[in-house]
Amino acid sequence: MPRLLFVNQHYWPDVAATGQILTDLAEHLAARGFEVDVLTGRGKYVSGDLEAPAEETRNGVRVRRLSSTSFGRSSHLGRIADYAGYYLGVLRRLLTGERYDLVIVLTTPPLLSVAARLSGQLRGQQYAVWSMDLHPDAEVAIGMLSERGLPARVLHRLNDAGYRGADLVVDLGFRMKERIAAKGVATHRLVTIGMWSDGAGVRPLDPAENPVRRSLGIDADQVVVMYSGNAGVAHRFEEICEAMRTLQDDDRFYFLFVGSGPRRAEVEAFIEAERIENASYEDYFPREELAASLSAGDVHLLTLRESMAGIVVPSKLYGILAAGRPVVMVGPERSESAQTIRQHDVGEVIDPEAGGSGADLVAALRRLADAPAERRVMGERARAAFETEYDRAVLCEAWADLLAARFGFDLPARPVAPVRVGAD
Repeated sequence: MPRLLFVNQHYWPDVAATGQILTDLAEHLAARGFEVDVLTGRGKYVSGDLEAPAEETRNGVRVRRLSSTSFGRSSHLGRIADYAGYYLGVLRRLLTGERYDLVIVLTTPPLLSVAARLSGQLRGQQYAVWSMDLHPDAEVAIGMLSERGLPARVLHRLNDAGYRGADLVVDLGFRMKERIAAKGVATHRLVTIGMWSDGAGVRPLDPAENPVRRSLGIDADQVVVMYSGNAGVAHRFEEICEAMRTLQDDDRFYFLFVGSGPRRAEVEAFIEAERIENASYEDYFPREELAASLSAGDVHLLTLRESMAGIVVPSKLYGILAAGRPVVMVGPERSESAQTIRQHDVGEVIDPEAGGSGADLVAALRRLADAPAERRVMGERARAAFETEYDRAVLCEAWADLLAARFGFDLPARPVAPVRVGAD
C-alpha cells in the first residue's frame, strides 16, 4: 500500500479553501487504497482558534496537527508568526520523522517546498509540490515586497529551488504553468489538475425554496448578486462598491457577501458609510450548508487583480459552477478563470486593464436581471460543464491515476461508481 504524506497548514475542520480541497483529495486517495497521513496546523483560518485533537483518524486519513501560534489572518505579523511556528514543526518532522513513498507539500505556508527538498537531499525522500499559489510572486504582485529587493530575491531563489527539485509539480492552470516553467522547472515534471467542488454536496437549489434567502429576509423575486469566499488582497472590490452605490435604490437587487478575509472590513465600512440597505455581509456557512449558501445567489461575482493572473486561481468559481449559477468576473481576460467563463459561456468578464469599469459591471448586472431565461440557460451550462470537468470525483480520480502512473504505485481497479467518503 503506497504511503503518502500531505503537508499543509489547513485541513478539516478548517474553512480555508486549501484545507477543504486537501481533505477531499486525502480522503479519496485513502478510499482508493493509499495509506494517507496529513501534517497540518491547529490554528483556524478565520479567527485563529480551532478546537481539534492533536491526532485523529478521519475517513481513513491519519491527521496530525502541529502546535504553533494561532493569531489567524487578521494581521501580516500574526500570519508570519503562525507560518514560522508551523514551518519549524514541519521541518523537524520531515528531517527526523517517518519516511513515506511520497511527500506532497502545498503552499501554505510559503516555502514548504524548501523543507521538502531538504528532506530529499538528506534522506532521499521523493516529494511533489501541489502549487495552490506562488510565493513570493504574490507578495511582489500586491506590493508587499519589491521585486528587486533583497528579501524578494532570496525568497525567489529558495522557492524556485524547491520547485525545481521536486519529482512532480501539479499546477492549477495554464497561466500558472507558464510561471512555474519560467522558474526552470522541467516541463515533463509539470502536470495541470485544476480545482474542484463537490457536485454531490453542492447542487442547484430553487431560490424560492432556499433556506438562506428565507433566513436573511430576501424576497423571492429579488436578484441576489453574491460574492462568496475569501475577500483577500488578491481580489478587487472597487467596481463592486461602485455597482452597489449605483444600484442601492433599485429594489430588484440585493448584494450578499458571505465569508471573511482581509478586505471584509473595507467592504462593510463602505456599506455602512454609503447607507446601502440592499446589502449584507454574512459569516461562512458550514460546508454542509454550502449548496444552500451558493444557490442563494442568482448571479455570482468573481474578482482578481491583474497582477495576480497565474499566481492564484480563485477556487470559488468551481462552487459557483456546481451550484449552476452565472458569474460576472471583474479581472484579467488572460486569467484561467476568465478563460473558463468564456469557454463554457457561463457569464461575462469585465477587464479593468482593457477599460472595464464599475459602470460596465452595473450594465452587466442589469442585463442579467432583465433576462431570467438567459440566467437559467447559463446556469444549466455551468452545471453541465462542472459535471464533466470540475467535479470532485473526476479530478480526485485524476490525481489517483497520476500518482499511480508517475510513481508506479499499485492500486486496486478503479471503482465503477465514484468513491464517496463521509462528510461528518
